[in-house]
Amino acid sequence: MMKEIFEWIKTIAISIVIAFIITMFVRPTLVKGHSMYPTLEPNNYLIINKIPYMLHKPERGDIVVFKSSLETDNGKKKDLIKRVIAVEGDKLVIKDGKVYVNGKELKEDYINGNYTSGDIDITIPKGKVFVMGDNRGNSLDSRDERVGLVDIDTIRGKVLVRLFPFSEIGKVN
Repeated sequence: MMKEIFEWIKTIAISIVIAFIITMFVRPTLVKGHSMYPTLEPNNYLIINKIPYMLHKPERGDIVVFKSSLETDNGKKKDLIKRVIAVEGDKLVIKDGKVYVNGKELKEDYINGNYTSGDIDITIPKGKVFVMGDNRGNSLDSRDERVGLVDIDTIRGKVLVRLFPFSEIGKVN
């Protein structure tokens, strides 16, 4: 009887430790808006990985979840999902509907449409990234002063996989 109780306690303890380790490095999130369409759609259930940014800084093209200064109706800070367009030290220019990083036009076959609004000419400072949604006409992102440049420290993780809808399970590009 004591041996069986010990085995149960051991199994429960191991399960708690494993669950704790997983939640330290992996986090689920739900897409709520249309700003990342067509890459992500509302109600896509995603897993974000916290490990990459413990090892290195965000890279151009990463889809990240970060804590913004925007607030929900109940006063909590909103998490936003956007694509990293420019990283610290990059020269970013948005002009005539096109996006240029370090003098080269970005080939953005992932965006909805082929026009990016805004007139921006900036060098990204240390510790910051410039993010935009893939649905440029319907995205509150770094082009708007309410979001602005994103502090690397506020990035919660990189989007790893989509779990729902089941027909689209897999890595998010």
